[in-house]
Amino acid sequence: MNSKTIPQTKLVGALIGGISVLRYLSAGNGPLGVTQVARDLKINPSTCFNLLRTLVHEGLVVFNPDTKTYQIGLGLVEIAHSALNSASLVRMIQPLLDEISTENNVTVTLWQKVRDDRVMLIAITGSGAVISIHMNIGQRLPCFVGALGRCFAAFSGLPKKQLKAAYSSIRIENPAPFEEWYESLTEVRNSYCAIDEGNFSRGFTTVSAPVFDLEGQPVMTISAVAVTAQIDQQNLKKVVNSVKGAATKVTAAIQGIPIAST
Repeated sequence: MNSKTIPQTKLVGALIGGISVLRYLSAGNGPLGVTQVARDLKINPSTCFNLLRTLVHEGLVVFNPDTKTYQIGLGLVEIAHSALNSASLVRMIQPLLDEISTENNVTVTLWQKVRDDRVMLIAITGSGAVISIHMNIGQRLPCFVGALGRCFAAFSGLPKKQLKAAYSSIRIENPAPFEEWYESLTEVRNSYCAIDEGNFSRGFTTVSAPVFDLEGQPVMTISAVAVTAQIDQQNLKKVVNSVKGAATKVTAAIQGIPIAST
């Protein structure tokens, strides 16, 4: 068929509007009124009201009649949780995370990039950790935070000025000076691994390695977290090798090379 005869993809405006509302409410810190939602999303108030009313009907949004405000409902959580549980990629990666945790006595997490400035926790295991660190599936963090953030930043291709603006907006317990953080990205690009020793959280060391898609862009990170006082250099090197090895296997799988069974 001649490419000129291929029709343009027709997008459903109402669906796009509904998804925009869901994303907006998900990013908010609390219940919001229809006027604010419509104003911030630049949607006609009447259209916004109908979108919200439909989302309430479907259980994806909850309406509080006392405050006349809307917020994300359990229906959306159920859909997201179901998607994560059924995702073949997560099921494939989970044994690798369990193995790292058991062999190194650390908590291991899998983070996925969900927007330009956010990552979401999609898997966690602490089965072998001396001290298990509790985090909830679905938890979100700024994209450039901690060791995982160095992985995303190192391969982002962003100019220094833009990286500085993004890094400066992050609020963490013990941030490294920007220049020090920026210089560390070169080593991350060379080693395909990042180490955060007490910057993101005092007393904890995190090792992260990036997972790449077909275009060579980092889409996930595998991270191991340990109590700094309980991990020496020899054990740290072992954790680094384990995390990097797992990330390499997952990258190969995403790019179409099957992971060999162990």
